[in-house]
Amino acid sequence: MTLQLDHTIVPAHDKVKSAQFIAGILGLEYHGTWGHFAPVKINETLTLDFDDSPNPRSSHYAFLASDEEFDAILDRVKAAGVVFGSGPRSRTDGEINHRWGGRGFYFECEDGHIWEVITHTYGDDPTSP
Repeated sequence: MTLQLDHTIVPAHDKVKSAQFIAGILGLEYHGTWGHFAPVKINETLTLDFDDSPNPRSSHYAFLASDEEFDAILDRVKAAGVVFGSGPRSRTDGEINHRWGGRGFYFECEDGHIWEVITHTYGDDPTSP
């Protein structure tokens, strides 16, 4: 079996609100709490388990998307009035990037997490930084 990430805990001020927000932006369904988590199933192998935290520490979550998924997610970000940007240090410029032969953008949620959507992974390119 190939090692793969099954789930990770995402700390949030309000786990349900945060799970609903990310599910909506990513075009996924939120089905309610499970135990003390508010899970969002990303795909058949990964779940984000949102959990209440009085002081969530910022984390970075990056998603590889098809061109069609990317366009749909970006459209939902814009429709929701979420500020986005082209880089990790330019998350508010309203632009997308075209790195490594693909497209990408970043946005933050109210918990301070940085969310990234890309159409080409740079991990496969040995010449990428």
